[in-house]
Amino acid sequence: MNKEVRAIVNRLETSEKTYYTVDEVKTLMGVAETKAYGIIKQLNKELEDKGYITVRGKVSKKCFNERFYGGNV
Repeated sequence: MNKEVRAIVNRLETSEKTYYTVDEVKTLMGVAETKAYGIIKQLNKELEDKGYITVRGKVSKKCFNERFYGGNV
């Protein structure tokens, strides 16, 4: 993970929110909005399959960081 992405993740991690929005996923991944929604949808599906409650357009920070960065943020 490059320094710029790490700085963004650290800033977002220190916020009180426990989720990332589509705009934050777009920035972190450097992808278009459509792709960010697809990533969120996929991660939320995985969480739902495990019995978690999810919110459309938002994804758990913990889940996102584990799946994309191996939890090493």
